[in-house]
Amino acid sequence: MAVTGLVADGTVSDHHGDVRDLAALRHAASGCTAIIHLAGQTRVVESIEDPNLSFEVNARGTLNVLLVARDAGIRHLVLASTGGAMFGDGDGPIQEDMLPKPSSPYGASKLAMEAYAHAFAGSYGVQSAVLRFTNVYGPHSELKGSVIAHVLRKILAREPITIYGDGSQARDFVFVDDLCDGIIRAMDVKASGVFHLGSGIPTTLSELLDKVGRVVGPDWPLEVRYAPWRVGEVRRTYSNISKANETFQYSPRTELEAGLKATWQSFLAQGRRTRERAHDQ
Repeated sequence: MAVTGLVADGTVSDHHGDVRDLAALRHAASGCTAIIHLAGQTRVVESIEDPNLSFEVNARGTLNVLLVARDAGIRHLVLASTGGAMFGDGDGPIQEDMLPKPSSPYGASKLAMEAYAHAFAGSYGVQSAVLRFTNVYGPHSELKGSVIAHVLRKILAREPITIYGDGSQARDFVFVDDLCDGIIRAMDVKASGVFHLGSGIPTTLSELLDKVGRVVGPDWPLEVRYAPWRVGEVRRTYSNISKANETFQYSPRTELEAGLKATWQSFLAQGRRTRERAHDQ
């Protein structure tokens, strides 16, 4: 629970803490009129290895946020959820009226989070816009564990990229600026309920690597290795974003290749800064 280096001085109060720490949350929320809750354990494979962590961070952590909002008189929140991990594989887009069937502890923990949000709306009048993000990417994502960040880190390190499966798995990639626009719009109109935020376009991993190759150019060759499919991974998922468009005019504008270019430039800049610091030492 920290904001560092990406905003102008004086506009953000920076508190360091853990979403599982109720006292830290109460301190951070003091004086607030709304909450955007983005903290979470987001990795499917890691949730299979340690299901307790997903529950503690995603379910109990969100319960803590809702308790703080209730006690502070905050009546509207934006909560980050997920789409694909709660629905598994499918040919068509996932949408809000589908029955969730999580195939991993990560998906189950996010479903529990959504259930608590619904219960607090009914019991205490604390309304939430539950936003089911797809795969988010963009500048300043060097520490993310998501597929695009992982691929770009491997390219920068000139290490092979491991693909689990045959590259046919498809994801919905949404650029961070478009996602932030959706978050702000949901907050501005005090939207309540569940909404899918993504690009609405499925892209296979093979297609993604082709686009990445064009963006990074021949000086950064891609070495790809293939490994068996991993348990719990969803093979095809993308979102129907029409409800968000109708409710708060969410309309992503960034094409994948343009977003990849901006992301790659950020990774290159971060790599230069890292090398400069190492040289200075």
